[in-house]
Amino acid sequence: MNLMGLFRSPQNELEKGGSEEAGITNTCPHCGALLPLSEQWENLNVCSACGYHFRIGPRERIAYLTDENTFLELDGNLKSKDFLNFPGYDQKLRNAKLASREKEGVVCGEAKICGEPCALFFMDPNFMIGSMGTVVGEKITRLFEYALARSLPVVGFTVSGGARMQEGILSLMQMAKTSGALRKHSDGGNFYLTVLTDPTTGGVTASFAMDGDIIMAEPGATVGFAGARVIEQTIRKKLPQGFQTAEFLLEHGFVDLIVPRSEQKETIAKLLRLHKRGNA
Repeated sequence: MNLMGLFRSPQNELEKGGSEEAGITNTCPHCGALLPLSEQWENLNVCSACGYHFRIGPRERIAYLTDENTFLELDGNLKSKDFLNFPGYDQKLRNAKLASREKEGVVCGEAKICGEPCALFFMDPNFMIGSMGTVVGEKITRLFEYALARSLPVVGFTVSGGARMQEGILSLMQMAKTSGALRKHSDGGNFYLTVLTDPTTGGVTASFAMDGDIIMAEPGATVGFAGARVIEQTIRKKLPQGFQTAEFLLEHGFVDLIVPRSEQKETIAKLLRLHKRGNA
């Protein structure tokens, strides 16, 4: 982020009188455009020049997606512990809480989207890249159980670097636990929509991220299981350029639709209405 604009005098009359915020710019990593931070925020953290979608946290998504004052957070006090005494994990958790201002790597709750009630979870890219540990798995499992008991659809925004290695095999167990809760929710006749955001990888991709009745993605999102180099070294073949992008997956049938952030609220509400219980 370029903060130099805060510390220089206006160069001409047109620059005088502007807010301090207008002088702060951010560089788009995709096209290199300099974006006024206030404009970037107003545009839902999407580059106005090329459409690049910056990573954003759960609270920002809740603000643009859910109807005002309808979000009720669930299990917000659950937080991870270093039960394996993994070196440096305590400090990583403290750093993650400071960076994200959240207690854990996922925020769960109930809300309405354009008047349609649903249960939601939002994984946090700022909390250890949304890595899935025992608490993340527990919160998502409880959300599916909550939705099943109330016959609510679930909308999940995924972002993750995979399982949280500091919790060992217990983090990998969350793949089976969340998938089991998801299956019970589905067997109860309830709808599940996943929204893949950048990046969705590892054990999250191999479990609940790709199990949605409909799988939506943000433009340009990286989606995959293992990294490209690991796959190439394993199969000893060169992979297609961009094979782990949302666009490539849409072309090959692994994603149902790609929806920019500005259209997500209306699109999700339409899908919730179409899949409401009792509708043909």
